[in-house]
Amino acid sequence: MYASMLFALAAAALFGASTPLAKMLGVTVSPLLLAGLLYLGSGVGLAATRVIRDRGWRASGLAAGEWPWLLGAIAFGGILAPAALMFGLTRTSGATASLMLNLEAVLTALLAWLVFKENADRRVVLGMIAIVAGGVVLAWPAEALDDHDMLGPMTVALACLGWAIDNNLTRKVSASDALYLACAKGLFAGAVNTCLALLGGAQLPGFGALAPTLLVGFLGYGVSLVLFVLALRGLGSARTGAYFSTAPFMGAAISVLALGEPVRLSFWIAAGLMAIGVVLHLTERHAHEHTHEPLAHSHRHVHDEHHQHEHDFEWEGAEPHSHPHEHQAMRHSHSHFPDVHHRHSH
Repeated sequence: MYASMLFALAAAALFGASTPLAKMLGVTVSPLLLAGLLYLGSGVGLAATRVIRDRGWRASGLAAGEWPWLLGAIAFGGILAPAALMFGLTRTSGATASLMLNLEAVLTALLAWLVFKENADRRVVLGMIAIVAGGVVLAWPAEALDDHDMLGPMTVALACLGWAIDNNLTRKVSASDALYLACAKGLFAGAVNTCLALLGGAQLPGFGALAPTLLVGFLGYGVSLVLFVLALRGLGSARTGAYFSTAPFMGAAISVLALGEPVRLSFWIAAGLMAIGVVLHLTERHAHEHTHEPLAHSHRHVHDEHHQHEHDFEWEGAEPHSHPHEHQAMRHSHSHFPDVHHRHSH
């Protein structure tokens, strides 16, 4: 449980760090090309990591019914959402866009609760509100918002909806190999966005700028996404999205420490609100009698109360391990989150 929370916060920290790190690199390319290169760095780096881990390329392990969820996540979150954001940025200010991006966590939670039927109690809702409020305070501009062109903000909101759909669709396959899921998203999204940018007349930067940009993409988008998937596996979409909303604060903190940017009052207000939200989530307790329906899937596990299966291969007792396994129907009561084994109705 707490490991999943740490995964979500670490994912937010890495993603939040990617913005000031990209700023430090001083790469002067179009926003769409930059997004494409960051995604490509993610996909290529994770593909190499997976090959090294498995000593060769292995099949995805995804069941036939899981492919539509992954392809949908890539289409909405890796291709459509970045393209919508890049268009929106041409019709609105960065300050307005920063405020609008806080919609992602709200829309992720609303879809999780209303469409995918995740449970949510008062503590979770209040925690999410506090974290999102912290993001709004952090991004609130000193000058008035540019409200003369609604197309820009509406397109940024559409991008947030794309990422919210992505988060909930990725949750559907989060029990699968997180490295493969993140790698596939990075390669597909990176290739599409980079090609679109090049077709639009953008020019690739020199190797001196290209290599560190790909590295930032590998860490801030790739490793971050792997951790995000692991968090989805244990927390569900709404809670993971709320923790991930701390990314702007993480980025601001790194900017203060690494770039020497001034500390505004809004930074400390945002820190307090986000801390309240995280504490509310950390202290959540959700327990009731529930039924586990028969389920077959594959993921890393130990033989706890939910994994009391036999093995059809020679097993030396090493844990955790990963293999296809089946869960029999079971009814019991304990504290739990909407993880891969607790997606029941209430």
